[in-house]
Amino acid sequence: MNSLTGRQKEIIEASIDIISKKGIQNLTIKNLSKKIGFSEPAIYRHFESKVGILLTILSRFESQIRKSKILVNSEANSALKQLDLIFKNQFNNFSKNPALASVVFAEEIFQDDRRLSEKIYSIMDFNFELILSIIKSGQRNGEIRPDIEAEQLVLIIMGSLRLIIKKWKKSEYSFNLRKDGEKLWKSINTMISI
Repeated sequence: MNSLTGRQKEIIEASIDIISKKGIQNLTIKNLSKKIGFSEPAIYRHFESKVGILLTILSRFESQIRKSKILVNSEANSALKQLDLIFKNQFNNFSKNPALASVVFAEEIFQDDRRLSEKIYSIMDFNFELILSIIKSGQRNGEIRPDIEAEQLVLIIMGSLRLIIKKWKKSEYSFNLRKDGEKLWKSINTMISI
């Protein structure tokens, strides 16, 4: 991802703030202009549209995921430890920036824009393939139960992760995502371990 200018960063941060406080539906160029105090045409000099802003937010999230893959690969030995790190990184990322949940899990809003749909699919596919390779490695190494297909375990893991984050978002962040996420991971670990 190309680096952002100072003004682009300001627009992105203001956009995330609007999404966090008022929902993704209220992210409009007009609302953004009011929030940051410069004209709508000035925003369009930095981003061609609201879609461009959302793509940048999603690209930043994707970049965080790719960095966490490097961290997971460099720090973890066992497959279960790698999955543990992935869970912790995801819960930490969303806890630090709750508006990301509004953007990342807004695929129903993105259905009408091919670029946003493709970006979300790319992120989901990357996560799926990463977790799949870890599970297959864990099955070969005798850490993860081989009696359930690796692809099915990925769906269980990703679905659980997604559900707890959506529940947290819908509850207006009323519970500690890191703490409840840790409990969820311990339960999944118990189910998939040998």
